[in-house]
Amino acid sequence: MENEELEIITHSKGTMASFAFGTFLNEFLWMAFSAFAFFFYEAEVGLNIVLVGIAFVIYAVWNAVNDPLIGYLTNRPFKFTKRWGRRFPWILIGGLLWTISYFLLFAPPDIDPVAGEWILFGWLLFALCLFDTFCSLFWVNYTSLTPDKFRSPEERRTSNGMNIVIGSLGTVSGAIVPPLFIIFGVKFSYIISAGVVFLIAIIALTISLPGSRDEEEYVDRYLENYEEQSEKTSFFKTLKTSMKQKNFVAYVIVLLTYQVMARSMTASIPYIARYVLLVEATAITIIMGSLLLALIICTPFWVKYAQKSNNNRKVILITGFLLVIVTIPLIFVNTIEGFIIGMILWGSAMGGFWAMQTICLTDIIDEAVVDTGERQEGTYNGISMFFSRLAIAVQAVSFAIVHELTGFVEGSDTQSTQAIIGIKIHFAVIPLFVLLIGMLIFYKLYDLTPEKTKENQIKLKKMCI
Repeated sequence: MENEELEIITHSKGTMASFAFGTFLNEFLWMAFSAFAFFFYEAEVGLNIVLVGIAFVIYAVWNAVNDPLIGYLTNRPFKFTKRWGRRFPWILIGGLLWTISYFLLFAPPDIDPVAGEWILFGWLLFALCLFDTFCSLFWVNYTSLTPDKFRSPEERRTSNGMNIVIGSLGTVSGAIVPPLFIIFGVKFSYIISAGVVFLIAIIALTISLPGSRDEEEYVDRYLENYEEQSEKTSFFKTLKTSMKQKNFVAYVIVLLTYQVMARSMTASIPYIARYVLLVEATAITIIMGSLLLALIICTPFWVKYAQKSNNNRKVILITGFLLVIVTIPLIFVNTIEGFIIGMILWGSAMGGFWAMQTICLTDIIDEAVVDTGERQEGTYNGISMFFSRLAIAVQAVSFAIVHELTGFVEGSDTQSTQAIIGIKIHFAVIPLFVLLIGMLIFYKLYDLTPEKTKENQIKLKKMCI
């Protein structure tokens, strides 16, 4: 009976599809941001690479405080929690303001990048911090809703399958839509592109809202359990507890290294198109379209394999090491045809790895609830987001160092042979070795087997949390 109860699906496919558009929004905005934000300020605005790098590092420091703190602060009840839900209000507010902040990133003052470099630096830093704050408000609460809304392993996998398909459309849309409106060397074209991104993001947010409502039963249960707690767990105690959980440590390490790879390769593609392939921005749409093709074809395979094997750890290990392998040929590619083939291979592996991230974290959160008797999804997701966003700072610093060492010229239409080699290094070489290290650590530390996750599910059912 316990096994049968764990397989119950209580939500319709329509609700799951609506909920998945929250993942579309996240992947869409982050892909568009990762692909063009750094490139825009260095190659188009002409802001000194050191200042661009510093802005992203300061942003990372803000991120270190912002993500876990928002997770902790929104994890407690408010006056509106009973009526509107525990997560839904923050998803709505955060999503709306996040889309607006994206537009501000690409609308800096039109001033000389040398004489007005500190004004441009201040604008970049301010826009980055706004972007991160509202992203955290949206995404921490959206991902925290997942383990609470979808309780059984079967329902989680079914919902996650839709997240993969719809979210992957967001990933690729964020890569192929913006360059359709971008002309290298024309800064105003980036504003037009940002406006289009804003409209698509608003539509995705609207579609996601019906599926992002909290379950009234679980909200009532949460409020009841919260009031019964004689001692409220502090943020720092939760933080300390989570970092003692070796499976969570393994997860955030591999998450960081994967994000370093994804962000670095994505942010490198405009440089590859403009300086290596010597093509227009629209060619990025073709390159990233090949990634979409691979995701569409291979995602059902990985979802089916995950269902059949019932072993999330195994799927992450297979796809993670496969990502490392398929990145190697990209170091030596110099033609658009080669990059298209490379993106097809890379997208084939990425779909499976990306699909397992959310499920892996829900397994970890279940383990934490069993151990502590408390639901602290917000804090766990906030910490995860910090490591995920830290990858952008790592990417920015690596770009700044490589460009300084190889003589990249800000705002120039052409680059030297040495600078082009540098682009290849931060496109493939650095990401490859970073992910390899992360996968080896994950293999050594992570031990949530199918038997352990099933045992935790049964315990949670008995605990009624």
